Amino acid sequence: MSDYMKKLVTDIKDHAELRMQTSRTRRVSVVGGSLVGNMSSVSKGIGARVYSDGVWGFASKSSTDEESAREVLLSAKENAGLLYSRMPKNKGALINAQKGEYTEKRAFVDVSQKTLVDFARAVDSYIEKTYPALTSRHVGLSSGCIEKTLATSEGAFSYQLFPRTYMIVSLSCEASDGTNIELFDVLGGGEGYFCDHYSDPALLFPMVDSLYQELMKKKEGIFPDAGEALCIIDSSIAGMVAHEAVGHTVEADLVLAGSVANGSIGKTVASPLINLTDFAHTAFGKRAPLPVYTDDEGTVCEDAVIIKDGVLQGYMNNLESALHFGVKPCGNARAFAFSDEPLIRMRNTAIHPGTDKLSDMIASVDKGYYLTRTQNGQADTTGEFMFGITMGYEIVNGKLGRALRDTTISGVAFNMLKTVDMLSDDIAWDFAGYCGKKQPMPVSMGGPSIRCKVNIGGR
Repeated sequence: MSDYMKKLVTDIKDHAELRMQTSRTRRVSVVGGSLVGNMSSVSKGIGARVYSDGVWGFASKSSTDEESAREVLLSAKENAGLLYSRMPKNKGALINAQKGEYTEKRAFVDVSQKTLVDFARAVDSYIEKTYPALTSRHVGLSSGCIEKTLATSEGAFSYQLFPRTYMIVSLSCEASDGTNIELFDVLGGGEGYFCDHYSDPALLFPMVDSLYQELMKKKEGIFPDAGEALCIIDSSIAGMVAHEAVGHTVEADLVLAGSVANGSIGKTVASPLINLTDFAHTAFGKRAPLPVYTDDEGTVCEDAVIIKDGVLQGYMNNLESALHFGVKPCGNARAFAFSDEPLIRMRNTAIHPGTDKLSDMIASVDKGYYLTRTQNGQADTTGEFMFGITMGYEIVNGKLGRALRDTTISGVAFNMLKTVDMLSDDIAWDFAGYCGKKQPMPVSMGGPSIRCKVNIGGR
């Protein structure tokens, strides 16, 4: 397979990419004891791109034999030629295209659908027996793997596996005022196969207990006072800020479309405490939650430094935007399916930790809020954001008080980051998310706890 891919792609005079991909997904969903979701899917095919002096041609096919590879490559070349005759030219060759190799050493490990169903049912059964007063419960388990083989005309070759497994548990109860109170969490999992993370359902029961205890606090919770407030936002929300509110504004295609980060390199955009990086495969001395060694254009992946000491350092690029800005690409071109073209995408985007202890941060706040969980978030290219907050606590005289009901926080990312004056000395990652920029894409995001000023919603 790799031999004929290498041979076919090097026969193309222009820059060319040939990518073979198999995407496997298994999901189960148990709601109130009933199995309502039981899905297994496999998507397999090959896609090709050819670049010709400023235009791309793309083609794909849902088969992976040598003849199909030749067919899609020639179709991509023809499509590039067709567009070339109708678009502005003279953008030049992709001089940043690299030659490198990476081959994954581990093998694909599957799991049976029955194993997932039985595991999810065991967790659901524990919840039912232990907490019968809940109004609803949901256990979802997902295990999947994306397998990619890539060859480029410059001689780059890679074979990579991207396995990811996680369980989400959601619990609901009724408050005294009749409203429904809900809370969910990701229990275990991460990069790797089911067998890497889950062996005995009982090991998750303490996590379920902790989630239930938080739900009971939220049941008796209050609404915050609306307006600007001094807040400590926990790592999961800091990761959302890094990805949604900052990360998208510095993706070079969105920069060229007029994002707030356009023309801001070298300018102060955050507190001097803020450092933000889109990590390739290693972060803070450990393997990143979503390690990417070669992107889908064949670029050898490196960390993309976005903010250093509060100053914007650069953007995330693909080969074409790197040519435009005159910089070296760091490997941010990624495609979700074999039938998708690579887009500029994030990998492991995180705010670096600081030197403060979370307990000291809480003690430093006379009146404010400690926000711990977010359910969703949205931002636009101006940097304006709004995130849903599903769990948090008031802070009064340096101590945690009552829990909060669902609320929101909003603001402009670079303005909010300029108010940061404390960062915790630890970091946590959210690894179960997907980014929805034109194509779904697995991503991870992280950060420390952050003390800052932000607008918070009320009742």
